[in-house]
Amino acid sequence: MKQKDQIIKVGFLYPGHAAEDDYPRIGKMVQPEVGVELVHTDFNQDAHTVEALSEMGSVPRIIDGTKHLQDLGIKSVLWTSTSASFVQGINGIKKQIKTLEEQLHVPASTTAMAFVRAAQAIEVSRVAIAATYPKDIALLFKNFLESFGIEVVQYASKGIITAAEVGTLKKQEVLQFAVENDCAGADALFIPDTALHSVEWIEELEKAVNKPVLTANQVSFWEALRLTGHYQVQPGLGTLFKRQAPTERGLAGDNKS
Repeated sequence: MKQKDQIIKVGFLYPGHAAEDDYPRIGKMVQPEVGVELVHTDFNQDAHTVEALSEMGSVPRIIDGTKHLQDLGIKSVLWTSTSASFVQGINGIKKQIKTLEEQLHVPASTTAMAFVRAAQAIEVSRVAIAATYPKDIALLFKNFLESFGIEVVQYASKGIITAAEVGTLKKQEVLQFAVENDCAGADALFIPDTALHSVEWIEELEKAVNKPVLTANQVSFWEALRLTGHYQVQPGLGTLFKRQAPTERGLAGDNKS
């Protein structure tokens, strides 16, 4: 194992409290171990609504959060919310990433973009979505993926309003939700929402639906590690971590814009 001062460190801005413990957990699951610096960002309302999520992922909120990651030696940073990224649209996401990079001077991304990049890495183009969000927010995620040429053959909504409630879901509930909302015509199942615990259950999820599964916290960590340039193929974290990662730093699918 590397000495502590040699461990690669990555940063995450995480709104509120729900499943943030997934990040230090996956940091210890990968080899070599990766250090995690996680900052909780503030917001006005914990709600899966366009208005609340837009405020949550606003540039001032992100700038506020970056102040706590200064001078910590991180090699990359993620805005770690799927919905408070994709509700902004691609131009809003570009602003989020630009803000992170200008404030912290390291490569940056967001969870929403991590899903797109991960889909490209595992070479899937037809997916099903099992979203914890209300239906209108799940539909926005569907539209976001389709803007990058990812066909959504089925999407489902669990209708949960708050991240805090999502964070209480247990393994069996998540496994059941995945199985019930998979689709035979999909090459992979996407389970967004960084408020949902998932990293310890990825292999079980993939076994349950017999196909690759991408979850928000999994793809966020993968993207952060990929951006450091120190990514290594890993067992135990699903199909995504068993594949080589692309090395591009720009926005996935920029050529489509």
